[in-house]
Amino acid sequence: MKIKKITVSPDPYEPFRLAQGYRVGDLLFISGQAAIDEAGQIVGVDDFDAQAEQVFANLERVLRAGGSSLANVIKVTIFLRDMSNFAKIVELRGRYFKPPYPADTIVEVTSLYTPEALLEIEAIAVVDEAAEWT
Repeated sequence: MKIKKITVSPDPYEPFRLAQGYRVGDLLFISGQAAIDEAGQIVGVDDFDAQAEQVFANLERVLRAGGSSLANVIKVTIFLRDMSNFAKIVELRGRYFKPPYPADTIVEVTSLYTPEALLEIEAIAVVDEAAEWT
């Protein structure tokens, strides 16, 4: 089976020695996306809404680089620093994903890669040409 690394430029994750994601057949496996800009700087310190916007923008950027989009996400894992933001996540799922909604795991964690990061989202998606929803 052919495996292809997904790349974006600039890649703010490069200093951390990890891939943005991989395409394996018709599936994309996307690394956890945090609220960092293209220069690798955290966005929206202490502002969950601003961070969520950046996280979803980053997720969309990597999905597109891999030949997919938010519309083809089949599984997400969402890491929250504070579960009191759960209602906001539900609202964001309705804004960024459409039915049928992806399978989902949401967990609260004590820390992410930096103390300023409030959430991170990793995803599995189907490439555009292979997506056929029933």
